Amino acid sequence: MAHLIGLALTWIGALGIIGIGLAYLTKNEKNAAGFGLRTYPSEDARGWWQVKGIRDVTSGIAPIVWIFLAPAQLGWLMLVLAIIPTGDAAIVLSNRGSTTSALAIHGLTAVAMVVAAVLLLV
Repeated sequence: MAHLIGLALTWIGALGIIGIGLAYLTKNEKNAAGFGLRTYPSEDARGWWQVKGIRDVTSGIAPIVWIFLAPAQLGWLMLVLAIIPTGDAAIVLSNRGSTTSALAIHGLTAVAMVVAAVLLLV
């Protein structure tokens, strides 16, 4: 049962971050404002938003590939990928961004990923 819950959390996270990444690739300004930083890049910084978008899409595709090709190592991958939202939270906090966004968006994402990893590894 623990494995199935970990797998469900992985699918939810993977599909969710792919959606967020695609949104950053297309509707950048609104998404950048929701990241949690006090200011967000101007229109001429579109390329920076797209860098985040492709990172997010790739971060979502990787676990899906592992589900099918390396399921025994999926928990370890999720543990490593949890570094990304942890880093995002640290970036928001270190730039005096929204503490709520840092903890509620990025922090909870990292926690969910670690929980998924543990459930997949037990």
